[in-house]
Amino acid sequence: MMSDIPPTRNATAPAVSIVVPVRNEAGNVAPLIAEIAAALDDRWAYEIVYVNDGSTDATAERLAEEMGKRANLRQVRHAKSSGQSAAVRTGVRFARGGIVATLDGDGQNNPVFLRDLITAIENGGARTGLAAGQRVGRKDTGFKKFQSRVANGVRNAILRDGTRDTGCGLKAFRRDVFLALPYFDGLHRFLPALVRREGYDIVYVDVIDRPRHSGVSNYGFFDRLWIGIMDLAGVWWLVRRKKTTPVATEVTS
Repeated sequence: MMSDIPPTRNATAPAVSIVVPVRNEAGNVAPLIAEIAAALDDRWAYEIVYVNDGSTDATAERLAEEMGKRANLRQVRHAKSSGQSAAVRTGVRFARGGIVATLDGDGQNNPVFLRDLITAIENGGARTGLAAGQRVGRKDTGFKKFQSRVANGVRNAILRDGTRDTGCGLKAFRRDVFLALPYFDGLHRFLPALVRREGYDIVYVDVIDRPRHSGVSNYGFFDRLWIGIMDLAGVWWLVRRKKTTPVATEVTS
């Protein structure tokens, strides 16, 4: 049984944590881990944190096999599926790196773009809170691309977050910035608006989409449609109600 308490961060903690939420992606585990390693080896001290979101296939077994080969690979498990936002947040909580990068576990996000995202956070300094991937040449079905265009258009019209694609799993951010955000199911789709709400800058990086390696999508559209509408209303309220933090100085005498 795995503890629900994240490990203590220490002096030997990696600089970067790669968080990968997965549900029933056994066939994609080994190829994606190999690609992440090829992209990041000799670039950063990093770890890979897979969050197994209640998988019922052989995902856990494939991850256990890979963990036997790679000391920097970790698996955190949800007893039952809790959704992508919950999986991402769990991964960030367990992450030991000051910079966290995420990507989907189905292979559609090319890990080579992790380098650009992480570098953007490092070069941006303390004011840059998020580097967000923006997909070009998407390999999804026509219907999925249509629903994404509609969702992104409605979201941008209401929130004015300046982002054309919040659904891309490729993102990088500072761990402390993410954990300071208000949490709700669906958070991962509103990161630009919420990070901007906290006063941080956002960097956008074009990434090239590709077909998934194997399997089918496990986080659908219709099961989150109405929840997404309510989330949008909630984020709009949060952005509208944000007040500037007053300047304060401590009186010592």
